Amino acid sequence: MKYLKKVLFGIILTIILLGAPIIGRLGANLFDFSNLDPDGSFLWISVHHIIQAVVILILIFISIKVFSLDFNLGLGNKEVGIKYLKRFMFFFMIYTVGAFGSMILMGGFQPFQYPLTGLNITGYLGFQLLLSGPSEELIFRAFAITIFAFLITDKRLNKHISYANLFAAIIFGLAHVYIRFSPFEINYTVFQVVYATVLGYFYGDCYEKSKSVIYPMIMHSFTNVVMIGLTVILSFIL
Repeated sequence: MKYLKKVLFGIILTIILLGAPIIGRLGANLFDFSNLDPDGSFLWISVHHIIQAVVILILIFISIKVFSLDFNLGLGNKEVGIKYLKRFMFFFMIYTVGAFGSMILMGGFQPFQYPLTGLNITGYLGFQLLLSGPSEELIFRAFAITIFAFLITDKRLNKHISYANLFAAIIFGLAHVYIRFSPFEINYTVFQVVYATVLGYFYGDCYEKSKSVIYPMIMHSFTNVVMIGLTVILSFIL
């Protein structure tokens, strides 16, 4: 019975985590951004991320009031967080140079997906910098890991990863699978799902060690800005 209860909690948590982005999508679809953002490069996705974050913030507020949970929304252990942040940025830059170099050499470089206008570039980079990390880390690290550890288990699979972080990383990867219901359509790339899952592990590891969601937010936004920024630069050159 105890095992079944944990399975049920896991299913409910998964539905919430994957449902928040869907609610964000439905909410963003209610607005027409064509006058301000004719190419649809940043306003729709910005509103989407704001709505999904608000949904989770409401649940976080309720959980704090009812269960007195700590979602590590403050700065936590600054020394650990900043050290992890610096090390992650260093190795991610090495990966980025290698990844882009390989794509260019193999002819697989994908240019910026929108017209290279000032509005599209600044708008999309602004979204990645200010909203992508804060919104998604609030959902998939602060909320997911804390609730999983509270309702299911706070044990570790091994010394490198907790069950809560593993769960959050997998769900984060699955969140990059696009599902459309009318007509029904599933769209994803294996690389994107695996890439998100791996990064999700590091974000979660930093979250647990620093006791703060702030550093994962910075890491998340950093990776997105670097990848998109370099893509934009190379799109002008190549």
